[in-house]
Amino acid sequence: MDIMNPAKKIGLVFSLFFLLTACATAPYTGRSQLMLISPQEEIALGAQASREILQKEPLSDDPYYNDLVRRVGIRIARAANRPDFQWEFHVIDKPNVANAFCLPGGKIFVYTGIFKYAETESELATVIAHEVGHALARHGAERLSMSLLAKMGEQAALIALNIQTPEATQAFDAAYGIAANLGVLLPYSRTQEYEADHIGLILMALAGYDPHAALSFWGKMAQESKGKHALEFLSTHPLDKNRIARIKALIPEAMKYYRPVQGTSSRINRAAARLRIESICLRGTSSWMRRQRF
Repeated sequence: MDIMNPAKKIGLVFSLFFLLTACATAPYTGRSQLMLISPQEEIALGAQASREILQKEPLSDDPYYNDLVRRVGIRIARAANRPDFQWEFHVIDKPNVANAFCLPGGKIFVYTGIFKYAETESELATVIAHEVGHALARHGAERLSMSLLAKMGEQAALIALNIQTPEATQAFDAAYGIAANLGVLLPYSRTQEYEADHIGLILMALAGYDPHAALSFWGKMAQESKGKHALEFLSTHPLDKNRIARIKALIPEAMKYYRPVQGTSSRINRAAARLRIESICLRGTSSWMRRQRF
């Protein structure tokens, strides 16, 4: 007779218990989710990951881009209505990386390469609202929970539920895509990607940004990916045509929340950003020359 290992029995009991008690519901979509870690634990891990990113990635010192991301981010954050989040907005200076992400607790990172495609405030809002949608729906925690459930028969998985352990940090990094390639867009499933699009459209509408901007943004991303290897931003995501078709279908719902705000469709002034950078460089050079003795 095959007798089940005691550890496996315990794992099975815990698995059944969590399946029965750890259900959650995604905002706006109402999709049922499995969650094995608390929001507080997830936020703590997000803060830890944010500190590591800030130490490793080159932050932009351009005031134009920083003010722009902060302005759009704050409006999306208000629409998200999560007073328990400690919102932060950072711009990472990597012009060749078209990317952005939001960690649990409201830590938002935007790479300067995204401005090639996000040419208006509303298109930038598309990006930020999509990432905030991931955070609101706790997609990383959902992925982490599924990973833990798969390992529940092992003692290490139970220990990993304690956020103080290295196991928890490694599991978190894997769920959020940080360990594999720091800063690469979080590799969520297609279901979660569609859901983040859905939530993001509503958030940007609530913040006063026209949801139709999502079509122009994703259209440019799709055009860029034609005939090439998938961009990092799209590599684990739905096919372009499917995503755009789904967004078109969701826009009428999002428009019910839309209250337009003036100026959100104006083009982002990259020339102004370049002038600011040149001005900063000139001021620095002038200051250096004044300090020299000839």
